Amino acid sequence: MQKLSDTEILEQAQTAATHQDWGQLSQDLQKILASEDQSKTALFSDPNTTPILLDLAMQVLESGSFQDRWEIAKLLPNFGIDAIAPLIDLLNDEEVDPEAQWFAVRVLGGFNHPRVIEALIELLKTSQSEDLNSMAVSVLASMGKTAVSMLETLLADDSTRLFAVQALGQIRRSETVPLLMQVVQDSEVQIRAIAIEALSSFHSDEITTVLIGALQDTAVQVRLAAVTGLGFRSDSPNLVGQIRPLLFDLNLEVCRQAAIALGRLGTLQAAIALYEVLQSEHTPENLSIELVRALGWIALPEALSYLETALIELPEVVQLEIVQTLGRVDAVELKSQATEILLSRLPKLESVGIRQAIALSLGQLGNPEAINALVALLADTDDGVRFHAISALKTLDAELSHQHLERLAKIEPEESELGRGVAIALREWHF
Repeated sequence: MQKLSDTEILEQAQTAATHQDWGQLSQDLQKILASEDQSKTALFSDPNTTPILLDLAMQVLESGSFQDRWEIAKLLPNFGIDAIAPLIDLLNDEEVDPEAQWFAVRVLGGFNHPRVIEALIELLKTSQSEDLNSMAVSVLASMGKTAVSMLETLLADDSTRLFAVQALGQIRRSETVPLLMQVVQDSEVQIRAIAIEALSSFHSDEITTVLIGALQDTAVQVRLAAVTGLGFRSDSPNLVGQIRPLLFDLNLEVCRQAAIALGRLGTLQAAIALYEVLQSEHTPENLSIELVRALGWIALPEALSYLETALIELPEVVQLEIVQTLGRVDAVELKSQATEILLSRLPKLESVGIRQAIALSLGQLGNPEAINALVALLADTDDGVRFHAISALKTLDAELSHQHLERLAKIEPEESELGRGVAIALREWHF
């Protein structure tokens, strides 16, 4: 079959448009606009043809199916700034399908042009479509510094202030800081929360002071944003005293984020604050688990000592978290301490689940001193504990552990629990 020239395809496309066959029109335009041969260049160099192609593409964008619109939206940037005016016209047409307008906003996002910014700002002032407004905010945010000064006009209007703050919050440039600082006391909770969260990306004493003040906000969203942001300011003094009260917040998620923030600060004072709340009999188990994790992030011997004490005192579900946390200790200088804590508690624990977890954690810590204790677990009556011990031995030091088991197999009676466990380990070793 003879291949049609782009001129012939254009004629076919015009016929498809006449018959409102948007699918065929979309296919024809894709053949023309996506081609890389000289005929495409010739068509675009013809001042009479380019407007025709653009008009046809806009017809698909306005009336085609979602898939048709999707494909044409990818091709419209080929027309350069000539596409801006018809896209804005479509955006302002109240009779047009909102989906077509959504695509228009999406395409306009590729043009960092003052007319586009103005059009999107006007859209935010008048549109009632959540999807359309969300796309407009994202597009404005993607324009960065260019859009900042124009977004300032939206802050003055109650109906558009939220959209402006949403866009400013996504831009993450220092130029947005003065504008965001204007709304940290706004009457709308969502606006305050977005502003506080966005300001957390910038470091200055003034911003830290604002975040500390936001810890007292009556809205949960704002307190959450503030305490999360302060957790990344380990260079700021006296934050532990500011964050600690939020461990007792009426909202459990705020308590959880406060624990995470203190763990990130990583100081001895933070560890003390976390442990004091962990010890309280009024602390819910799910918060206790978060407190344990936070203590595990603090690379200090005192933090591990607090976990050791808690391993004796707290309920089994929290003990299990402590064991798992000790197994995740990364600091080389603390691995030996973590190993000693687990080894000291192992003989005193009746819980099968915790014995399994200790075996796994000992393997993760990689301290050869744990080999004897893990081999002893092969005598456990629970098969799960035995297999966890085998896995840990392989992880810890496979060659050394295997040699130890082979020596033990020669002297340990086969009928003993340990003898049976050693035999199982040797059989399973290479699986």
